[in-house]
Amino acid sequence: MFLHAAVLPSHGQWLVQHCAASPVQLLDGPAAMVDFAADIQHRIRTRRNRIR
Repeated sequence: MFLHAAVLPSHGQWLVQHCAASPVQLLDGPAAMVDFAADIQHRIRTRRNRIR
């Protein structure tokens, strides 16, 4: 899972999208964005360790 787009509109909630064809998700504030990014990093690292 990678991040295709992240936009911070004026209302303070993040709009994120995994890929161009995926639906847009609404994340409630900066803490949710950090959690989202941490989840992406965890999945990438887990997949790399399985490949090795």
